[in-house]
Amino acid sequence: MNPRTKLYPAAFNPLLVTSPRPLPKEIAVIGAGTIGPDIGYYLKSALPGIVLYLVDIAQEPLSRAQKRILGYAEKAVERKRMKPEQAKAICDNLIYTADYDQIKKCDLVIEAATENIPLKHRIFEAIEERVGDHTIITSNTSSIPAQRLFAKMKRPERATVTHFFAPAWRSLPVELIHWGKVGRETLDYLFWFFGKTGKAPVITADAICFMLDRLFDNWCNEAAGLLDKATASQIDKVAEEFVFAGPFYVLNMANGNPIIIETNTLQMEEGFHYRPASILGSVDRWKTNKPGAEIKIQHETKQTIRDRLLGILFSQSFDIADRGIGSLEDLNFGCQVALGFKKGPLDIMRHLGEKEVVRIMNRFKRERSGFPHAAKPFSDYQNFNRHLLVDDIEGVKVITIRRPQAMNAINDQVMDEILSILEKGINDPAVDGFIITGYGTSAFSAGGEIGKFPEMLGNRNASVQYAKDCARVQVFMDQMDKPVVAAINGLALGGGLELAIRCHAIVALERAIFQFPEITLGILPGIGGCIIPYRKWPNGGELFHQMILLGKPLSSKEAAGIGMVTTIASTYAEMIREGIKAIKKLKGNIPRIPDQAVSIQEIHIPDPPMAGKLSLSKEAVTIAAKTIVEGAALNRLSEALERGYNGFGEVACTGAAKEGISAFLEKRKPTFIK
Repeated sequence: MNPRTKLYPAAFNPLLVTSPRPLPKEIAVIGAGTIGPDIGYYLKSALPGIVLYLVDIAQEPLSRAQKRILGYAEKAVERKRMKPEQAKAICDNLIYTADYDQIKKCDLVIEAATENIPLKHRIFEAIEERVGDHTIITSNTSSIPAQRLFAKMKRPERATVTHFFAPAWRSLPVELIHWGKVGRETLDYLFWFFGKTGKAPVITADAICFMLDRLFDNWCNEAAGLLDKATASQIDKVAEEFVFAGPFYVLNMANGNPIIIETNTLQMEEGFHYRPASILGSVDRWKTNKPGAEIKIQHETKQTIRDRLLGILFSQSFDIADRGIGSLEDLNFGCQVALGFKKGPLDIMRHLGEKEVVRIMNRFKRERSGFPHAAKPFSDYQNFNRHLLVDDIEGVKVITIRRPQAMNAINDQVMDEILSILEKGINDPAVDGFIITGYGTSAFSAGGEIGKFPEMLGNRNASVQYAKDCARVQVFMDQMDKPVVAAINGLALGGGLELAIRCHAIVALERAIFQFPEITLGILPGIGGCIIPYRKWPNGGELFHQMILLGKPLSSKEAAGIGMVTTIASTYAEMIREGIKAIKKLKGNIPRIPDQAVSIQEIHIPDPPMAGKLSLSKEAVTIAAKTIVEGAALNRLSEALERGYNGFGEVACTGAAKEGISAFLEKRKPTFIK
């Protein structure tokens, strides 16, 4: 059994959880200090129609909170991330109050007050005196176990910890604590609720500091303990190999010294080795540099800092895994999306290799005795999917691409993990088929990451091989005898769409969008996108011309009109149910991609070719059109796919491809010369 299943058996993908409770109509956040207003802004942004109460005992923090939230909304409008009417909806029905009686009708109350247990007990007592029996009550504590927080509650089954990360309105993860008295209905609802409102909830056990704060606090405390060997700037610079900003830079941003003292003092219940570094209590701000600045460090000093920082990171990761505080998947994922690590700690271990990890931990044991070490073989900490969640429903493997920080963009590792699951499942009699979907409510997949492709620009053979290598999952699905259904929960772009169209059926949400934007980068969809649509859905030829040559998006309704989408669903849960129905229907009757030439509508390239307001490269559009025409004329599917790979290789050698990819990497609008 996966340790995560033992911790929480309902589902890995929160949107696969079903709850009889609707979304809340009224919510209260208690505490208008540091994080409360940010939690409120997230809630109103996700659910603008709700009534939100921001409660504090003093008027000053309430006034500051109102100013902050208005500032967030105004800035979003200025940057054109939000329309004025959306900003107005966020700020409407947002009540700043010191009167607890106003929260009586709230469905959800989130406490975000100071980390003080007696204070929190009084707050929970005040909440319970006023709200109804249906109200769910949570705390945003970063370190205090739920067992202690909710010890005096009359109905503890409706309460748990929901730990947000700064900035709470933008940061994806929320730690959701599974503790002894919380009801399953409460946990299920909150897991679903956070997934529904755009967060990435991770389930953890009720340990001191839970999972991610335990890693962050000890990372910072260890950095402080190294100040007798190096400066804060030097330590930050070494840390930047692994994080986007070093520990002291982050502590300055968050005024975090008192927090580390508080949390590590609490962790001393597990051993004196967790004691906070004494220097944390005597410094307000650290002298450090902006991330990326050049700092001189002697090799020996750099090695000492690096080994110690990795030692504490690995120590805590082993401890979290061995004690079942969190799953390997959530640990690795959470460090990246919550703590700013470039790779998860288990990925760092894998990159370094077992021998180097053992060396680091042996040194750490000599220099920092008492800390946890691995209790299992190295391989046990590596055996998990980094980017996928896999749920089993009615004999169907539901594969969820979980990379919300990148809109579920796919890369080699994602495709390798999908391929591994498919390969294992085809020989498992308990598996009827597979659904591939995206995490969250915005994207199935925003496409393939650029990866190593820029290195291949101008090299036709290397680019052709790159396209072939990227198509390994698609080619495998073409030959499968068990059905694979794509469940499109939002945007399906580029390489994500190329994955979807090779599935044996597609179901989609009403808001789903299908698009091949490659032409706006001066390239073409090279792993089947110029070939497969015309063979599977010949009635859509004219639409496919516009999609591939002009970057036109396709709606779910339009896709259903040409038979590309079999069912349109209104909710995520309904979409998955329809996907399961499609698998049962396709069992033993999988449609194959026609292995014969197809006739297509004549292609007319406008002069100049445009994608919206963007002028396209006529050279790239011409190569794409030629690839479509010649691919359609070939009898064998394998030959047609080969033509598609070669078309990709041809366009990769153009100035358009160089300009398009360069513009993308430089985050600017491309200017195509021809």
